[in-house]
Amino acid sequence: MKNKNKSVIIWLLSGCLLLFIMVVVGGITRLTNSGLSMTDWHLVTDTFPPLSEAKWQDTFEQYKKFPEYQKINVHNDFQLDDYKFIYFWEWFHRFIGRIIGLAFIIPFVYFLIKKRLSSETLKKCIILLTMGAFQGFLGWFMVRSGLIDNPDVSHFRLSLHLTFAFITFAYTLWVALDLIYPERNNPIPPLRNIARYALVFLLIQIIYGGFVAGLNAGLIHNHWPLMSDGQFLHESVILEKDTWLQRLTEGKSGVQFVHRTLAYVVVGFILLLAFKSHKFDLNKNQKSGINALVIIVFLQFGLGVFTLLYSVPLWLGLTHQVMAFLLVATMTYTLHRISK
Repeated sequence: MKNKNKSVIIWLLSGCLLLFIMVVVGGITRLTNSGLSMTDWHLVTDTFPPLSEAKWQDTFEQYKKFPEYQKINVHNDFQLDDYKFIYFWEWFHRFIGRIIGLAFIIPFVYFLIKKRLSSETLKKCIILLTMGAFQGFLGWFMVRSGLIDNPDVSHFRLSLHLTFAFITFAYTLWVALDLIYPERNNPIPPLRNIARYALVFLLIQIIYGGFVAGLNAGLIHNHWPLMSDGQFLHESVILEKDTWLQRLTEGKSGVQFVHRTLAYVVVGFILLLAFKSHKFDLNKNQKSGINALVIIVFLQFGLGVFTLLYSVPLWLGLTHQVMAFLLVATMTYTLHRISK
């Protein structure tokens, strides 16, 4: 690691860690149905939760005006203490978002003034800042969809918000890796191409993971390897919606079927990458990346099966999401090492 880049690398890796925490807390927010607890958004005044009982009561009364309370929680003996619990997770999620913004912008300005960023790294950092701002917009765009008529956010918007967080993390890590490994070795095109396909299908799998979460599709067909006794494709996939596009993007059974099936595709590409890698003289980093990929993808596959079989308990659903993050990180690292 070059000394002149060490502080920039630490900054970028710290950003990766914060993004990881952000996604974990976002997962808890989703799994505890806390995402619609804050019905408004202000950059400064919502920095801290209500500081008095009167303010809490006033915030709770505002929440009662929206669909989630009126159509769901009003029937569940939902009290102020219950509201404080879900409010905390949404507030904490947004608070970490603010911390990430500051953690990126303040060091960026410092490094810019001190001329620590090369022209190439500067361009990448500007892209990162733009991605971060867009991610904040996507969060607001997602929450807004659940505050109008439907007491739940759009699963399309949820998935977009989730997937873009993964992409932002992967790009941040990639920029850091460019500085950690400034030397450029010859790429290995056959392995690089397989890894690229694996990453694309992994991102599609994450998109469908967002669909499953947004539609609560993990609460049905809790069987494996078939969707039910004797059915690989459950009949409800066809019956739920009128067209195949709707069935595979809006139907609970359909999105679960795609998510199940894509898991095999992702595992297949990573195993193909590992098999093909034996034909090449790889260095230690390349071997370590591929070996870690194989281990993590099988752990993730197993977690997905148990999460489904046990109808998405909080700890399993969260662990499944965390493992997806580790899989994306390992895939990014491996692709970087066999590309550069």
